[in-house]
Amino acid sequence: MTDNLLQIGKITSVFGIKGEVKVQPWCDSPELLCEFDTLYWKSGTPVKIESSRVQKNMVVMKIEGVDDPDAAQKLRNHVLYMDRNDVELDEGSYFIADLIGLTVVDSRDGKVYGILSDVTETGANDVYHITDEDGRLLLIPAIPEVVDEVDIENGVMKITPLNGLFEIYK
Repeated sequence: MTDNLLQIGKITSVFGIKGEVKVQPWCDSPELLCEFDTLYWKSGTPVKIESSRVQKNMVVMKIEGVDDPDAAQKLRNHVLYMDRNDVELDEGSYFIADLIGLTVVDSRDGKVYGILSDVTETGANDVYHITDEDGRLLLIPAIPEVVDEVDIENGVMKITPLNGLFEIYK
């Protein structure tokens, strides 16, 4: 079960006097976090969600069995997980956790640029961090003009860098 779990948010503080908590979403949107009736602790133990709502860019959540501020306070800094099987991704969409570790190669000549090591979500488009064999960090925009193919099963991402994209790294 824990192999299917992905981090989805972190409890940051207590909200009010009824045991609600504020959760910083680590997903595409706070609204997505509100869609779950069950989340999980890292151990795989289910967490039943009685209610949740968006407040600014955070989620206010009521967890079953947490009924006062003292109980809610004990949950601060705990990470909540979702089961990847509870979400159906659109075609061409991926969990960030599945992208980390892909070998990034040039679509034209097969040149290996490195390993995808992180993803920054900027709002306009994601930015993929590639660590090359010398430990240097290369950044590429996650846009259709650059990313040609993502093959999770074979652990490869094929790209066609924009002209001059890697010139600053020379």
